[in-house]
Amino acid sequence: MNIRFLEFEDKGDERGSLAAINGGKEVPFAIERVYYIFNTAKNVRRGYHAHRALKQALIAVSGSCRILLDDGKERVEVALDNPLKGLYLDGLIWREIFDFSSDCVLAVLANAHYDESDYIRDYQKFQSEVKR
Repeated sequence: MNIRFLEFEDKGDERGSLAAINGGKEVPFAIERVYYIFNTAKNVRRGYHAHRALKQALIAVSGSCRILLDDGKERVEVALDNPLKGLYLDGLIWREIFDFSSDCVLAVLANAHYDESDYIRDYQKFQSEVKR
């Protein structure tokens, strides 16, 4: 599986750190939607879905979490634990997010507004679509 990480530059100074993220530059798409996950209870797994077309960049702006990625052929776990590193997801990738630290804030940048028809929430259906 080809996993793509995005690297963000720390533009801070002696006062502290600052990362700027521009659509079409630091992330390879125009940003249409931003949301974040926080205060996740211990031992909770989130996600359990894939997208047909949505592009996303996931960034642990605070704390850490792990993500299981599945392209229908291979399953890989990655960690997000650095606010200067993002995970780029494009196309049919099943994702499960887990092992959230108590201070984790996971920001998600997306190239489109919420569209339920783009979600695949059943793993068997995901596998069928990948095989097509």
